[in-house]
Amino acid sequence: MSAVWHPECFRCHACKHPIYDYEFSMSGSYPYHKACYKDSYHPKCDVCKNFIPTNAAGLIEYRAHPFWSQKYCPSHEHDGTPRCCSCERMEPRDTRYAALNDGRKLCLECLDSAVMDTNGCQPLYLDIQEFYEGLNMKVKQQVPLLLVERQALNEAMDGERHGHHHMPETRGLCLSEEQTVSTILRRPRMGAGNRVLDMRTEPYKLTRRCEVTAILILYGLPRLLTGSILAHEMMHAWLRLNGYQILNQEVEEGICQVLANMWLESQIITISGSDYASTSSLPPAFLPSTAQGTGSPFERKLGEFFKHQIESDTSVVYGNGFRVGNRAVLKYGLQRTLDHIRMTGTFPF
Repeated sequence: MSAVWHPECFRCHACKHPIYDYEFSMSGSYPYHKACYKDSYHPKCDVCKNFIPTNAAGLIEYRAHPFWSQKYCPSHEHDGTPRCCSCERMEPRDTRYAALNDGRKLCLECLDSAVMDTNGCQPLYLDIQEFYEGLNMKVKQQVPLLLVERQALNEAMDGERHGHHHMPETRGLCLSEEQTVSTILRRPRMGAGNRVLDMRTEPYKLTRRCEVTAILILYGLPRLLTGSILAHEMMHAWLRLNGYQILNQEVEEGICQVLANMWLESQIITISGSDYASTSSLPPAFLPSTAQGTGSPFERKLGEFFKHQIESDTSVVYGNGFRVGNRAVLKYGLQRTLDHIRMTGTFPF
């Protein structure tokens, strides 16, 4: 280091003990034992807690979640390490998950606000109906809302000629065909190992009284994710019930994602309080008059993650559709954007 040292004075910047090894590491102008440098600067895996190994080229290679800032070994993508089906986080080894009947794993933080049966979803349904009424977009017909398992959702999708499917997997569906759907009747109990037990289902016969016969949502997702999917599917229902012609998929899915994103933003404001409301892009008339902050920090973070998913989606239909639709709504307002879609089938530019 271009200097002369007493052996006892040449000390590691991390552990403060003398460095007697022939080799040492540097960071800035500070020396480190090689092991101390690794402890301080070599990333550890958030899943197995080990140092992330180097690849064949001698470089540290890891995977990182774009929202949660997790770092983990590439091998965990293929070694059966579970990932929460809601927040997408890989939890540290030995973390307990809730095991849903259809093979999905739900982390316990997401399970805390999970909507598990049709009756339990009704307050959320009323909240979103009020949200639409606040936008002067009341859904005038009473559309049944059913929470279903993945298999029932897939079967309903197969029977729907003009289905609209929620990404990244089908988690919501706006039905227009007469079908019999198996809905979850009562919240299942959690057994040993957080396994779902006593799932009670009931057949529900859908009859066609209007253009929409039902909205189906996948059970077992957190309240904010369930609500954003429901807000999306409700927009499909609103478009059909208000005489909109069959639209280009990018336009229809895009405007549905805009409404889902708006609902999430309103919820984050309610959870966070007035500080967040001051930075919101929602119209002033739509902001809560007294936002006190009514949810946990994790629920707020979860809401921001679901918004991030919508806003950063790379798909043409959902991602590009949302971004074009959102720009139109920010520029012209929601009502003028909807009027333009009705007249032209496209977003205004």
